[in-house]
Amino acid sequence: MKIVEASGLGLRTRRGWVYREVDLTAEAGELHAVTGPPGSGRTSLLLALAGRFPHTHGELRRRGPAALGQVAGVHEPDPTLTVAEHIQERLLLLGPVPRRRRQLVPVAAVRARRAYRRDTLAAALAGAGFTDAPLDPDRYGRDLTPVERQVLGLVLASLSGPSLIVADDVDAGADAPERAWIWAALARLADQGYAVVASARAVEPGVTAVAHRIGDPTLPGPALTSEVTA
Repeated sequence: MKIVEASGLGLRTRRGWVYREVDLTAEAGELHAVTGPPGSGRTSLLLALAGRFPHTHGELRRRGPAALGQVAGVHEPDPTLTVAEHIQERLLLLGPVPRRRRQLVPVAAVRARRAYRRDTLAAALAGAGFTDAPLDPDRYGRDLTPVERQVLGLVLASLSGPSLIVADDVDAGADAPERAWIWAALARLADQGYAVVASARAVEPGVTAVAHRIGDPTLPGPALTSEVTA
């Protein structure tokens, strides 16, 4: 099932192109990686795919809701809440999954939201497939490492049972083992049936993902190239 389809997508401002000529189709169960140098428009593109930012050119179609993982400056942990409190707050805000939607969201999200009165963090991590996640429930948002912020963002995103999950700069501030863990976690989310689109400077070797390389939008020639990595 196609979750998000972008055709000739672009954003142009008075200063020029932010990104342009993006063709990207992500289906349920697929992991896509948007790579490119700083300033290439990766963050703006991800937010547009999730319906959180405008585009000026092309067409965008999305089936079902989208959820944001970590996006610096846009969607980040609250510095005054612990990891456990983030999970509890999100589950309370979401409430139980409406009966009419239970067949439309991953079973893991339903189970996690039913368990919010019990061990919320364990249920949420298990629901996302992150039982090996490096998260301390008592650690405050202000003290989280870049990788911990990414993990928490992905767990919170999964709780709403969206069709699409996007996360930005997933390799920022991470060493090689941490990058390998993050990419494996993103793949596990895709295996659960989510369409996952993540941005990074590069895709780790051995990661199976549909990679979309955004070039410098100020230069002539194609603005985006795509390939399947493995």
